[in-house]
Formats: sequence, C-alpha cells, structure tokens
Amino acid sequence: MTDKLALVWPEIWLFVTTCVVMVVGLSPDLRVRKLCGWISALGLVVAIGAAVPVAHAGGLFPSITPYAKGMIGVVGLMLLPLLAGTVDRDLDAAIESGKATFSALRSNRAEFYAFFLFSLTGLMLTASADDLIWLFLALELTSLPTYIMVTISTRGTRSQEAGVKYFFLGALGAAIFLYGFALIYGATGTTDLAEIAAAFRAQSEAGGLNTIGVAGLAVALIGLCFKIAAVPMHMYAADVYQGAASGVSAMLAFVPKTAGFLAIIMLCGAVGWTHGATHDSLPAPIYILLWVIAAATMFTGNLLAIRQSSVKRILAYSSVAHSGYMLVGVIAGPGSGHGTFWDNGIAAVLFYLLTYGVTNVGTFAVLASIQKPNGEEADDIADIRGLHGTRPHLAGAMLLCVLSLLGMPPLLGFFGKVGLFTSAISAGEIPLVIVLGLNSAIAAFYYLRIARAAYLEPADEHVETRAGPIPQRVFAAVLSASAVVLLLTVAQMLMERSVTASGYHAPHAGMADTPHEALDLTRADD
Repeated sequence: MTDKLALVWPEIWLFVTTCVVMVVGLSPDLRVRKLCGWISALGLVVAIGAAVPVAHAGGLFPSITPYAKGMIGVVGLMLLPLLAGTVDRDLDAAIESGKATFSALRSNRAEFYAFFLFSLTGLMLTASADDLIWLFLALELTSLPTYIMVTISTRGTRSQEAGVKYFFLGALGAAIFLYGFALIYGATGTTDLAEIAAAFRAQSEAGGLNTIGVAGLAVALIGLCFKIAAVPMHMYAADVYQGAASGVSAMLAFVPKTAGFLAIIMLCGAVGWTHGATHDSLPAPIYILLWVIAAATMFTGNLLAIRQSSVKRILAYSSVAHSGYMLVGVIAGPGSGHGTFWDNGIAAVLFYLLTYGVTNVGTFAVLASIQKPNGEEADDIADIRGLHGTRPHLAGAMLLCVLSLLGMPPLLGFFGKVGLFTSAISAGEIPLVIVLGLNSAIAAFYYLRIARAAYLEPADEHVETRAGPIPQRVFAAVLSASAVVLLLTVAQMLMERSVTASGYHAPHAGMADTPHEALDLTRADD
C-alpha cells in the first residue's frame, strides 16, 4: 500500500488543488475567482516536483511514470493561459456593469478549472497504472471531464452539439475497450498487467497465445483508438474540435491522446514485442491490426485535412494523422533495450507526445487570440490571411508551430518525427516507413497553406477580425512558439529521458506461478 501511495503523490496534490479551486471559484468577489488559474498553475508545479522521484519498480515500464507525469504537468501549465476567459466572460461583464448580480449557479469558472485538473489527474493515473481496473478508471477520469468542458466552452449551440457527439462516441469507445479488458481477464485470470504479461509469455512458450486473450487485446486496442482519434474511431474529431473553444480543442489534442497512447504501450508491453517470426515484433494478429490502423489513420487524417477550409478542422484531421505516425513507433517497439533513442520506438513515441503537446498549444492559441465581430474565435483560413501585416507576433507563432508539426528542421518537431523514422527502419518496417514518408509529404500541403495564408496572402477585405480581449492567450501562443525553438537546447537530454522512460522489463514465464495458474494459462484454444 505504501508503494502505491508513493506513486500517486502528484495526483494527490492535484486533487487537493482541485478542491481549493472549486471553493475559490465560487467566491462572489471577481478578484478571488480569477485566482483559479494561478492556483491551478501552482498545483501543477507542485505535482511536477512530486513526480520527479517517482518510479514504479514492479511495472512493465518502471521508469515511464516520472517522465510521463512531468510531461503532463509541463503541457498542462502551457494550456492554462490558453484556457483563460473560456467561461463566465459574459457573466463577469454583466456583473461589472451592474446588469446582474453574482450567482453561484450561473458561474462555471470553478467547475471548468476543476474539470481540467481532474482530467490531468486521470492522465497522470494512467501513467501509473499497473492493473486493468486501475487503467480503465484512469482513462475514464481523463475523458469524462472533457465532455462537459466541450459542452460549456462556448455560448453557442455548436459546442453543445459537439459535446453530445463526443459523449456518445466516448461511451461507445469505453464499452469496447472495457469488453476487451474483460476478455483479457478471462484468458489470463488476472487484471495485473505484469501477471498478464507473464501469462502470455507462458502461453507463447507452450505453443501459442490464448485466442481469447489475443481477441481481447485486439478489441481493447480498437476501443482505445477513440482516445487517440485513430481509424476507425476518428469520426468525432473534426466536429468536436471545431465546436469547442480553441483552448479546449488544444486540450483534447493532447490529454486524451496521451492517455490512449500510454494505455496502448502498456497493453502491447503485456503481450510483448518478441513473438515475430522474422524479427522481434508483436503477435501476428495484433501486429497486422496496428499496421492497418496506422496506415489508414495517416492517410485518412491527411487526405481529409487537405479538403478543409476551417483551420480547426485541419488541425483535427492533423491530430488524426499524428496518431498514425505515433503508432509506427508502437509497432517498432522498444528495440533491444540496449540501443539509443534512434532505434527505440517507444522512446520516440514518448518524445513525440511531448513535442506535439508543446507545439499544438501554439496553433490553437493563435486562433483563440483573434476575434470576429460576433465575438467568436477565428476559425476559417480567411480569418488568418494577412496576419503578418496586422499581428506579426501571432503570425510568427503560427508559422513556427505549423512548421514544427510538419517536422521541418531544425525545429523541435523534426527530431520527434526522425525518431519515428529511424526506429521503424531499425525494426525492419520499411513499407511502414514509406507510408510515413508519403504522408509527411501530403501533410506539407495543408501546413504550408496555413503558413502561406498568415504570411504571404493579403487580408480578405470581406473578413473583419480584431485582437481578442484575453492577453493570456497571446502569451500562450508566444510561449509555445518559443518552446519549439528553445527546447532544442535540451532536446538531447529529453531524448535520453525518453529512452530511460521506455525501459521495458519483459516478463518471464515463471512470474505466472500464482494462484491464477489454476486456470491453465497455457491453453491456446480456450
């Protein structure tokens, strides 16, 4: 119990912060209510500090916890200024002008920041998960607050429609991967990931993996495709990203996706990367499934992004494509365990999640910093045309961020994408590397289209925009663009940390010597 408690100190600090925010956010004094963001930032800083010494000695990836929780805290801090002013702006203005009085029932600030912190708490718990039940609860704690955040993020009906779509498809995804978890439990007799891994290893050495176990793993992976917005569970992404406020869309692009990939890495670690006939890889059915999903996700995301005129929808389909890129690293696996960042697919995925999270904040922050006459945030390509002439700092931020998402050297995103290429080449996945290269070229079209609109095209005379009233969002855009460049100075250290975090302790069949052996784990056809 003491060991478990040591793992969740960051989450405990975030929970305490959440309780404080829920009380402070209900104060009738606006100056007190505005402290919610600062208190949330303080809680995240403390959580990052608490995560540094944490390691999970009994897990399949014992060093993944401090890296993942530190990454979550850093990106969470970058998201906070972008979320400023998302809720209660109309209420605060009405109160200030004397047209309304404060009502706790009408105020959403406390709940909004609490849901944000709850979602990050669930994401951190996902990084600590060593059991299927824990993993399921952590994934749901990550997702459930985001349904409400999407719904209340704007004053129009579009966000409500997006929230309903997101909720029902999220429920479907949760039901699918939970059913997969049930099949895995039925095939191994345990919910502990290390024991599941040992059971699968014993079955493999005895002549073949349990069919129910493989089916359960496949079903769970398909369900988790919802979290990462991968084919065939990607349909919601464009509508939800466009319907939600830009700050919430930026959060959706990182938080559920990171939770999904952490879960996928742990499930693939449970079955292992040592069952291939020609080289170390995942079991054939799982390998084929992930291969098809990765290729289909890359092509679907990029080809649909080309057809969009909404920047939010472009970024939504871009998010789909990036999930396909990262699945390439999952397929490549952790390598020999004695290599470098460049031949370690799991390390490449972990580093890519960080680069994507940091960079993605800037693109949405630029949109959130521009306002239309009706009070809505910028969305269409036409809204950012000629941005360099009117707001050069925002145009520069957008340029750096989209080029980093493209993987243009020498920006941060370039090193993330190269890691995926080199690890896949090291694993012998040449056809998948070709697919990855083709899709990176396709993505250049719509990323450069955004850059061209901001820098090279004149402003559309029929489109009127103005600076948004929330300076924190401009700060988020500049901070993200600066990080794309400044993090290059510590990129080597971050890569080394990601390699350490990806350290995979392959199970031994002897680990299955538990009471669960009464289920005869070596049966291949039950």
